[in-house]
Amino acid sequence: MSSIENLFGKNREWSEGVRRRDPSFFETLSKQQTPRYLWIGCSDSRVPANEIVGLLPGELFVHRNVANVVVHTDLNCLSVLQYAVDVLKVEHVIVCGHYGCGGVQASLERRKVGLVDNWLRHVRDVHHKHALTVESVLGPVEKLDTLCELNVIEQAANVCHTTVMQDAWARGQKVEVHAWIYGLRDGLIKDLGLNVSSLEALTPAYGKVLAHYRRLGGTAG
Repeated sequence: MSSIENLFGKNREWSEGVRRRDPSFFETLSKQQTPRYLWIGCSDSRVPANEIVGLLPGELFVHRNVANVVVHTDLNCLSVLQYAVDVLKVEHVIVCGHYGCGGVQASLERRKVGLVDNWLRHVRDVHHKHALTVESVLGPVEKLDTLCELNVIEQAANVCHTTVMQDAWARGQKVEVHAWIYGLRDGLIKDLGLNVSSLEALTPAYGKVLAHYRRLGGTAG
């Protein structure tokens, strides 16, 4: 059996296992989609969104791209955000990066990878903005960890600045934006301290998080 054919076998095993535990699972799932969370994460294969938060299909709406970037010209990401907030009425938008991110590392090292360099320009901009904080950290691993965290914080702030979020908050919709990071070494998620439920709350929350980094001279610890 070829490696690609093997995936069909694994799919059947997974489907059968789910139906053994809950015979009506797929029938119920096919009739509705009511997730409470939107997850904006990295495409990295080591960070499976549903699994690491213990949620089943249908419970987490997901958008992933290289280095979990959110920019105002990316209609793909913005369309996912708009559908999740306006149609699905999610209550939480989670931007979750991860330590050891290859895209962030390439940006930190100014290493050329190919076409994706154009996309990673956004992460390089984050590095440039926070260069003093990143360079104050001793050790290459610690520098990478710090930039991974700061990238998540900046992308979560970008979510808050979108017209989608601003319009939702203006009409009184209860939806909160969070900045998280996932550890490949221990499988645990860390809250980076940016949790915003209104446009007015963004500036003080953002300022508080960055002040914490400046005091520590590095990661949020």
